[in-house]
Amino acid sequence: MSKFEIVMPKLGESIQEGTITKWFVKEGDTIEEDDMLFEVATDKVDSEIPSPVDGVVTKIIQKEDSLVPVGEVVAIISIECDEDEDETSDKEQKTRDEEETTQSGKSSANSKTEIPTEEKSVEKGTTAPSREMSNRFYSPLVRTIAKEENISAEELENIEGSGANGRVQKKDILEYIENRKKSKTTSEQQSVKSAPALERKAAPPVTAGEGDKVIEMDRVRKLIADHMVMSKQVSPHVTSVVEADVTDLVFWREKNKEAFQNKYGEKITFMPFFIEATARALAEFPMVNSSVDGDKIILRNNINIGVAVAKPDGNLIVPVVKNAEQRNLVGLTKEMNRLANAARNNKLSADEIQGGTFTITNFGTFRNIIGTPIINQPQVGILATGSIEKKPAVIETPTGDAIAIRHKMFLSLSYDHRVVDGALGGAFLRKIADILEDFDLNRSI
Repeated sequence: MSKFEIVMPKLGESIQEGTITKWFVKEGDTIEEDDMLFEVATDKVDSEIPSPVDGVVTKIIQKEDSLVPVGEVVAIISIECDEDEDETSDKEQKTRDEEETTQSGKSSANSKTEIPTEEKSVEKGTTAPSREMSNRFYSPLVRTIAKEENISAEELENIEGSGANGRVQKKDILEYIENRKKSKTTSEQQSVKSAPALERKAAPPVTAGEGDKVIEMDRVRKLIADHMVMSKQVSPHVTSVVEADVTDLVFWREKNKEAFQNKYGEKITFMPFFIEATARALAEFPMVNSSVDGDKIILRNNINIGVAVAKPDGNLIVPVVKNAEQRNLVGLTKEMNRLANAARNNKLSADEIQGGTFTITNFGTFRNIIGTPIINQPQVGILATGSIEKKPAVIETPTGDAIAIRHKMFLSLSYDHRVVDGALGGAFLRKIADILEDFDLNRSI
């Protein structure tokens, strides 16, 4: 028998912990690969975590309702193995690492392995090519060095491997350690400089008066609150606003929405048009489709647009339309409807809320005309769309100016002033408005 450690998986790029809401197994249970072990809840999604191995649950370390950091052991499973073969495999793997070769080794049953993210199991006895957390094999030698140098599991995941399928070799981890030592002084200085700016101020004391009702925040609301405060501390927010005349767009949708649904089986809202226009503008202004890492700017290769969706419990979740610039109006409509339905029914997967590079929030859903949204970190911009209202407006005609009833809406863009200045933010927002205003009334469905 060998021990196999189950750890809290990383279910999102900004998620550092999760709450175990339910165990599907108990100590002493015999399980098979892909059997569900436990349910974990985060501020973004709830997921059922499967077992990557066959075995017997020998110990459950973290009980239900425990808040557990990513990478921490939650349970131990005993698995059957051939001890002779396992010992031989370990020795061979260690030798290969010491010789700094690029051959891929077989996974030792005694090595600490993390649960794969996105509920994908790692095949037993193989090296997984994915760079997602827990899907890479680490030899006993590499793990020993990592332990001695206090390198965390998450830190280990970010080390570039030169071996087959990106496997981390001895030389890779030693090089990483050397570089870490060199940058330690600089990092500490930067940390000291940034600490005052990120220090969270204590809130003033508040007392409940007679007749007041005190309501405890639920877990998700607490996490959202912390995330919003963090975003305001990290990014200097600036908001720009434009008003767009979307009369032609409104007329086209009203004329074609029934035929569109009959042809494609999908109800078309205004959101796919907003996503389409935003994706086109992001392609033209790539700096808005970026993230900030210290003093570096990361220009994102893909345009993945998150859309804030209200859940029945009153909280918000942001599913992501991946590669939005590559989808046509039909594709955007189908994907947005699918994600919105999954969000409202709490059926979103971890992958469907990860990887966003820009966000849209629709204030118009609640008949609000304008808003100043908070940036969804680590993005640098978020667009708010207001309600579409009929307004009298001056328009140009062949015979001169005239007053007519037009369909208008406000678009507001909050952006990170560290990398997006007023000129860029204003030009980007104006581009979205121009695309919506120039909508082709003769566009086919």
